[in-house]
This record gives sequence, structure tokens and C-alpha cells, in this order.
Amino acid sequence: MASLVPRAAHSEKRAAVEAAVLDATERLLTEGRAFSDLRVEEIATRAGLSRTAFYFYFRGKRELLMRLTERVSDRMYAEGEAWWTDEGEGPEALTTALERAVGVWAEHGVLMRATVEASAYDDVIAQFWRAVMDGFVDGTRQRIEADGVDVPAEATAFALCWMSERACYEWLVRGGDLRDPRLLEGLTAVWLRTLYPDAA
Repeated sequence: MASLVPRAAHSEKRAAVEAAVLDATERLLTEGRAFSDLRVEEIATRAGLSRTAFYFYFRGKRELLMRLTERVSDRMYAEGEAWWTDEGEGPEALTTALERAVGVWAEHGVLMRATVEASAYDDVIAQFWRAVMDGFVDGTRQRIEADGVDVPAEATAFALCWMSERACYEWLVRGGDLRDPRLLEGLTAVWLRTLYPDAA
């Protein structure tokens, strides 16, 4: 029997549930809980769901973490598009993309930290996170090639993206605020001096 609920309504409902679960998960993590210690019942209750309803939307905590991280990463990809797709001057577009991407990471720092840490002990999440990072590396590689920068494009993109990931993660775990302008200034300086030395 066909569903009587329009597909758009299903999508809106799912988006609303995912937003509520994201908020609930981040609030629990902000309270100092490790993701590995969170129980499905806790997350579901905080999000206003039953355990049964949680499993209707997510197969488990692993899928939850990957889906929520994917939502945040999609926003970060969107911020990188203006530079990757050759919109605007390279240095200015890059500076703006970095500022906005770090801003998204700062907004969801506890979730991003949980994903990086889970990738250290969960092979499935590790593969997922590497695939997410590969997207940033590939976009960066394409822009380096388009600009004709005299560096090995793929290796340089790999180094810059993973350096930025590690810098943001370590800044967080050491008690830093990703909105601290010193971090952004440092990251921007490295990217610009590598790719656009005349503008650095």
C-alpha cells in the first residue's frame, strides 16, 4: 500500500528528527560525556524520542555519528565551494572559505571531536572520516591544478587538509576555542604562503 504521506513530509520529518538528535547529542557531549559512553536511551530521551523511534531513524550509535557528521561536513563543503570552483580571486576566496569552514567546525566542535576520536578505534568510522576528508583534499587539489601552482597538487592538498583537521582537533582538546583568531590566522598563513606566496 502506498504511503499517504507526501515524500516531502517524510523528508521534513527526518530532517527535524536529525536536527533534534544532533542537538541532543551535542548537549550531552558538551556536558563532558564521551561519545563511547553515551547510551541510545539517553540520546533518544534528550531528543524527545522513544528508543523505538530512534531505531526507526538510525541503526545505532555508529550510524548516528556518521550521519550527524555528514550533515556538518556538507556545510563545510559548501563553504569550500567558492574557492574550489574558481569563484573570485584565489587568495581572497581561500581566506573566506577557511574562515567559514573553521566557523562551522567551531559551531559543532564536540561532535567533530567525537568523530575524530571514534575514527581511532572504529574501522568503519575511520573509513567514513577518511572519505569525508578525501572530499576536501580533492576539491583543494582541483583548485591547485586550476591555478597552476608549482607544487605537487595531490600531496600538497593532502598535507594542507589533514594539517588543518589535526590543528582544529588539537586546539579543541587542549581547551582552545576555534573562534580564537590566532588559530585562523595561523592556518590562513600556511595555506597562503604555500599556494599564493605573493599574497601572503
